Amino acid sequence: MTSHNNNSEFIPLGSRPIDRAGHHRSDEAWLSAAYQRDDVLILVVQKGLPLITAKGGLVWLGPEAAKAAPDARRLFMGLDKNGTPVFAIDVGDGFDLETSLIAGLGEFADFRMAMSRMSELELNLASTARSIFEWHKSHRFCAKCGTESEMQEAGWKRVCPSCETQHFPRTDPVAIMLATRGDKCLLGRQSFWPAGMWSCLAGFIEPGETLEQGAAREIHEESGVICRADKAEYLFCQPWPFPSSLMIGMLLPAESDEITIDETELEAARWITRAEARDVLAGKHPEIMAPMSFAVAHHILKEWAERPDGS
Repeated sequence: MTSHNNNSEFIPLGSRPIDRAGHHRSDEAWLSAAYQRDDVLILVVQKGLPLITAKGGLVWLGPEAAKAAPDARRLFMGLDKNGTPVFAIDVGDGFDLETSLIAGLGEFADFRMAMSRMSELELNLASTARSIFEWHKSHRFCAKCGTESEMQEAGWKRVCPSCETQHFPRTDPVAIMLATRGDKCLLGRQSFWPAGMWSCLAGFIEPGETLEQGAAREIHEESGVICRADKAEYLFCQPWPFPSSLMIGMLLPAESDEITIDETELEAARWITRAEARDVLAGKHPEIMAPMSFAVAHHILKEWAERPDGS
């Protein structure tokens, strides 16, 4: 896989991480004291939705969170640059915001809709919290013996009280890539997307294959285009909390340009030129709308489009 000068530090949802301070996760006394500190920062989640202020950005609570939501599940996120402890709480499906002690501070908003209203730091924290809490909801029971497991390590592990099996949050690797052929790249669209929206092809990496092999396979399965896995170029990656994926951005040179789509995966696929890609990103293309700027697909297309013609 070709090396690249870029890295993932600038990619939305992954940038501006705090120190996760994992050594504190098993120290219950420290965690309890940190949760009650006057300077503690606590973000709030319900049903995977972050609590957002009217002007945008996360609602941040202090030690009053313990009174406002005493039964909330608690996740230790880490320490900020000032050493301030940061937590996330899931208040549960039955929590009524309007009658709570924090009524009027904000509203639970759809994560995708709220993304543009959050800072880079808030995006990283909120997406991480969403991934972890959604994992707890979907992995309540031990996969080995079926007993309900218990949340431990400040939210970063579940342990079965019966067989003592430890379970850790999972991240699913997903290849998201552009097939390129000279000064053309391949875009696809799904039927449920907004009119005019096109994006990179993508798919889950399967057991027993490399990232490059999975990317080439997915392109061929969805579009019929054959790519060289051994020529794949890694660009950057992005944590994506729907429910908990790592989107791995790549470019793959194509050996063919004939398209035969799998209609169960795509509504359509098409080649566009580099000049067209630049128009798409500038919002000037008459037919194609670019992926949203918070999606890694946008940055993959941008990386390729901004390269010199012929490269």
